[in-house]
Amino acid sequence: MDNMMERLAESRLDSELIFNGKILHVYRDDVKLPDGGTAEREIIRHIGAVCIVPVTDDGNIVLEKQYRYAIGQVITEIPAGKLDFADEDPLAAAQRELKEETGYTARNWQKLGIFYPAAAYSDERITMFMATGLEKGEQKLDSDEFLDFFEMPLKEAYERVMSGEFVDSKTQNGILKAVNILGGYDII
Repeated sequence: MDNMMERLAESRLDSELIFNGKILHVYRDDVKLPDGGTAEREIIRHIGAVCIVPVTDDGNIVLEKQYRYAIGQVITEIPAGKLDFADEDPLAAAQRELKEETGYTARNWQKLGIFYPAAAYSDERITMFMATGLEKGEQKLDSDEFLDFFEMPLKEAYERVMSGEFVDSKTQNGILKAVNILGGYDII
């Protein structure tokens, strides 16, 4: 693996901040290529995020409908949110986001891993969790957040992922992992 890293790695020569936003920070980097040449890379730096696959005792998944301005559509997603600060514990962030967005709390949390939704141009890292043993509570959305949440049988959610109806990558990834962990083909 180290040999592969040596053969493929690029190294930063220079970096310029070209946009410093509240959530995203865009850099233009000059890099040295493995063959000695140079190239320019535009990179979005992101503090990180979490997403949650909340599964009820009766086998439903809690999902959200939310308008996403960047694509101009209302889409179905699992609950998710960004970290409040760089060193925030991802589990604490997931617990907060689940409660804020749906009102649910969970007795059981299982880490499903991490993924990079756009590794070609962003360092955003999303830590995924499955939450079970759910208890209903009161939703407490942020002042600029508008969404509806609902339940759907996990089997139906899986079918909608496979048919292409659910287009959000974290939702696809989370549902597929949850189905695998909870019994795979036995529940679909």
